[in-house]
Amino acid sequence: MVTFQNDRRLVCLHHHASDCSLVRVVEAAGWQVHSIHDLAGARALIKGKEIDIGLVLLSGAEPEDWLRQSEDLLSRFSGTEWVAVVSVELLDCPMTRDFLAAHFLDFHTLPVDPDRFLHSLGHAYGMATLLPTTRPAIGKERIIGSSESSRLLINELDKVARVNAPLLITGESGTGKELAAREVHIRSDLHEAPFVAVNCVELPPSLIHAELFGYEKGAFTGANRRKIGYLEQACGGTIFLDEIGDLPIDLQILLLRFLEQKSIRRVGGVDDIPVDARVIAATHVNLPMAAQEGRFREDLFHRLNVLHIHTPALRERNEDIEQLALHFLDKFSHESSIEVRGFTRSALDAMRRYFWPGNIRELMNRIRRALVMCSGRLITVADLGIQDKTPAARDLLPPRSLEVVRAEAERTAISEALEHANGHANQAAELLEISRASLYRLMEKHGLRIADWAANPANCQGSDPGGSVSGSSENDETQLSPDPSPALRLRH
Repeated sequence: MVTFQNDRRLVCLHHHASDCSLVRVVEAAGWQVHSIHDLAGARALIKGKEIDIGLVLLSGAEPEDWLRQSEDLLSRFSGTEWVAVVSVELLDCPMTRDFLAAHFLDFHTLPVDPDRFLHSLGHAYGMATLLPTTRPAIGKERIIGSSESSRLLINELDKVARVNAPLLITGESGTGKELAAREVHIRSDLHEAPFVAVNCVELPPSLIHAELFGYEKGAFTGANRRKIGYLEQACGGTIFLDEIGDLPIDLQILLLRFLEQKSIRRVGGVDDIPVDARVIAATHVNLPMAAQEGRFREDLFHRLNVLHIHTPALRERNEDIEQLALHFLDKFSHESSIEVRGFTRSALDAMRRYFWPGNIRELMNRIRRALVMCSGRLITVADLGIQDKTPAARDLLPPRSLEVVRAEAERTAISEALEHANGHANQAAELLEISRASLYRLMEKHGLRIADWAANPANCQGSDPGGSVSGSSENDETQLSPDPSPALRLRH
């Protein structure tokens, strides 16, 4: 009989008490066997210990609900290889056959040949040792990576977390600037206080003052009760202002005053309210250049830039790509109809060669797409939908700044939405999933006119007879809900 060292751990899962002879055979071969009758106990055991192999005994008396819950258990713990023992008649059941094919490395029918069965367990153990051991814990959204760039970033985050001075985080879109801000908050003395995240570009210009600073009852049409603004909600904690480079100039002045005086005044109010909150701002915009062009106040830039951190692009963290990909695979595995175990070697190589213009956000979205499109147990290059370009081929392309690429993409998206909506601003804004006020601001930025797409400009909502963009702040303010949501997170 085959014997093993006594450091191999196996969980034996069966719905009810059954013949223990098979368990005794496994124990005699040197395995540490944990026999479990309920799924909750198996889940706790696997989660709390390093279990190499799972054994499921199917007698035919298991209810369908138990099988479905078992399937969920087997899908969640991809670091464990599973072997099944079933009665021959169960193989005639389509549900059992699908269950075995989707989740088990091997199965045996009763009566079991002990030697063959132990060889099967040894093979499963060998396969389990080949699975990645560096998968991050699911649900812990922390900085992931072991590259030099990641280590330097984590070291910088740890240093800036020790003081409560303003912090400016710069980096390309999708590089994890908000995650870095949260990491600073978690590592700081303020970790038990609120962390309030606000995306400045998603707030309508006519409402951003009221949303940030709050307002008193009756301050304007629709203000039916007092509202505490995001800055005041963050008192004692951290306020994270994402896309600060897109904040309107008049709001930049008020934010500067808050940074200097540590107090705010609600819209319609007369009293200054002390607010002690650490400000962390982030942007993909070159703020010194924006200050030279008059789009951003230079004094505000210096106030925010007391401490500075730059989040590296994903192409600068090439060593982290596999670890990040495995993290997203684990996180979104529930969205796949089959059990996906990992990536083909060619898929990993392609991800390392890819330029990743959308950075970590693009990687996450492509992994989610691949989980839906994948038809096997390993994700391929085709599932990811990326072009496998070598660095030499990519280097032949003329370099363009991210701001240029983003501006072109914005202009194209707005033009296509307006064409589809026949120049109707409301419909175009809905297609783009932004507010009408944001659409007006972006159109003005890119020099676009509604009249260029409208069949009858006079009938287009939000445009004057000449076709130029007009955004009435009064109209936008009347759209304010009488019972604004107290949510701390603004994302679309």
